[in-house]
Amino acid sequence: MPNDPMRETELLTTRRQLFGRTALGLGTVAMANLLGRPLSGDETSGPANPAEGMHHTAKAKRVIYLFMSGGPSQHDMWDYKPKLKELYGQQLPDHVRDGQRITGMTSNQKNGLPVCPSKYKFTKHDNHDRGVFVSELLPHTSTVVKDLCVVHSTFTEAINHDPAITYIQTGSQIPGRPSLGAWLSYGLGSMNENLPSYVVMHAQTRFPEQSLFNRLWGTGFMPSEHQGILMQNQGDPVLYLSNPNGVSRADRRAQLDALAAINQEQHRKFADPEVLARIKQHEMAYRMQTSVPELMDLTTEDEKTFELYGEAAKKPGTFAACCLNARRLAERGVRNIQIFHRGWDAHGNLPGEHESQCKDIDQACAALIKDLKQRGMLDDTLVVWGGEFGRTAYCQGGLSEKTYGRDHHPRCFTVWMAGGGVKAGITYGQTDEFGYNIADESGNPLNPQPNKENWTPGTMHVHDLNATILHLLGIDHTRLTYRYQGRDFRLTDVHGHVIQDLIA
Repeated sequence: MPNDPMRETELLTTRRQLFGRTALGLGTVAMANLLGRPLSGDETSGPANPAEGMHHTAKAKRVIYLFMSGGPSQHDMWDYKPKLKELYGQQLPDHVRDGQRITGMTSNQKNGLPVCPSKYKFTKHDNHDRGVFVSELLPHTSTVVKDLCVVHSTFTEAINHDPAITYIQTGSQIPGRPSLGAWLSYGLGSMNENLPSYVVMHAQTRFPEQSLFNRLWGTGFMPSEHQGILMQNQGDPVLYLSNPNGVSRADRRAQLDALAAINQEQHRKFADPEVLARIKQHEMAYRMQTSVPELMDLTTEDEKTFELYGEAAKKPGTFAACCLNARRLAERGVRNIQIFHRGWDAHGNLPGEHESQCKDIDQACAALIKDLKQRGMLDDTLVVWGGEFGRTAYCQGGLSEKTYGRDHHPRCFTVWMAGGGVKAGITYGQTDEFGYNIADESGNPLNPQPNKENWTPGTMHVHDLNATILHLLGIDHTRLTYRYQGRDFRLTDVHGHVIQDLIA
């Protein structure tokens, strides 16, 4: 038959290639049998109705993760420490640090480790808990404190950016593992066949010095159909979404049909699930050609919505526009939405940089909470805000109120959550009077460990955070596994503890 893609493939296959591929196919079947790995493309074990959860009833259908890349300063935004003002400029006491690891950027400072209080005023917002202190940097966010669950006792072992971001996003400091969104896609599938289950956006920032690698929303060793789809700020919302000049939609359909036939034959020969994943991705891309342009068109939003999010929401790529798009994605059934906002690595000129950064995110964060709430979506949408670690109580560089900086601090930092089954208007965990170590109710420093068996109440390791997120979405983190190279992997590795005190 003329123009038959399958016949063309057969004609181009040499005798040597035939025997080589056949041997590889048999080897794949044999190895899959030994490892107990399914050969079908559908390797998920999610429920028929993913909105119900996988292992138990879900409290949240979806998650919107607002990731502040670089390590926002909890000292200047959330964790009020008046004691630091009394000790301004004095050296951090040795017993507070207790020999803990610090970075090379401050370990040899000529001025040592001088205590550096925040220059910003904090206001206590009372609620049914013990109250939440919020810095003047976040006037809009402070208006939704009653909806937030503020965790001051998050911690990690990673002290540098790349391993720390990789850790909190994938459960490992070493690259190569699937991301949180990939695990959710694998476990729960999609709620909208015309949109991906995992969407990523990069918000514009004035301080874009740090790179973000696509492995942070990638699939690692899972089929690529579960990777995050990165939405662009300019041109096509998704790369290559538009057909090239001269290619009609009918032409594209014919091309995909021919390509699917070739891929199906490849899968028949080699039983490689990645081949079926490619077919699914091609079909998703075809459907997205009509669904995504409508989604990203914010001109359909009314003026009240733009008043809520601010004028910046009218400019594509801003954090405010990303948050508004996140609500629209959530409305349309996207499972996991992640917004990365870079530029929080304030080693110097923290006031100047954080004031700019907070101006970018403050109104939009509050607007997202209010918008979801007024639409009746906050109850089943989990919103998470935080970075990969926090900043130090001592300064990096000089002590000037205008130019002080802070180094990386993994021992304790602040993350907040809202909606999706978490308790509203509470704080969880606390730090010592220096804001350097997680402390108990009496202010005595704790030494929490990531291991589940040694979990310390009042603390939240990054594995605990991910375990709790999965739990709220109806997943037991110890049971969501993927077999690779003879081992069952999971997001939380062999650790993780669901923080029941945060769950409503």
